[in-house]
Amino acid sequence: MNTIMRKSVLGIAGLAFAGGVFAGPATAAPAVESTPVAVAVQADKADSSKLIPHGVQGKQSRIDLTDEQIGNVKAIIAATKKADMDERAAVVAIATALQESKLENLGHLGERNDHDSQGLFQQRPSSGWGTVEQITDPEYSTLAFLKGLKQVDGWKNMPLTEAAQTVQVSAYPDHYAQWERQAADLVAEHWNS
Repeated sequence: MNTIMRKSVLGIAGLAFAGGVFAGPATAAPAVESTPVAVAVQADKADSSKLIPHGVQGKQSRIDLTDEQIGNVKAIIAATKKADMDERAAVVAIATALQESKLENLGHLGERNDHDSQGLFQQRPSSGWGTVEQITDPEYSTLAFLKGLKQVDGWKNMPLTEAAQTVQVSAYPDHYAQWERQAADLVAEHWNS
């Protein structure tokens, strides 16, 4: 046998031996009963590609939230689902509420108040958003905001700050953008809670 042929045969024999050592014996092992493992699958998971489809604009801000603020996040998400809107709408709403009130359901702030603005979205009774009782109800105020958002032609294709500004008509229209990352993170975390 020539040298090349001998090396090939020895190489194949070595592979066969190593395969037997690592793979175990060629004889069948007795069957072992196994218990199926339950795997939880979240069918209603927030779709991350929908959360920030245009990328964030500018420097991002972030604040630590209290239990009350997290409760308001959950109320905004629940109202978004009730309005039959998707995760992106919740991101726009939460970013808007972060800018307007830091997710605190604000009552009348006296001299520090911007006109008669109140609630999570700083909506004004005098501008037709609803009564004080209504706009300080997180579900009502969110549904009112989302109703306005639905009326913005092409809002899904707009940067967040443009969509929010079209609904809110703020004196500081570019400030909504800074909350997009935290709003998206909150939606991803709480969409199913």
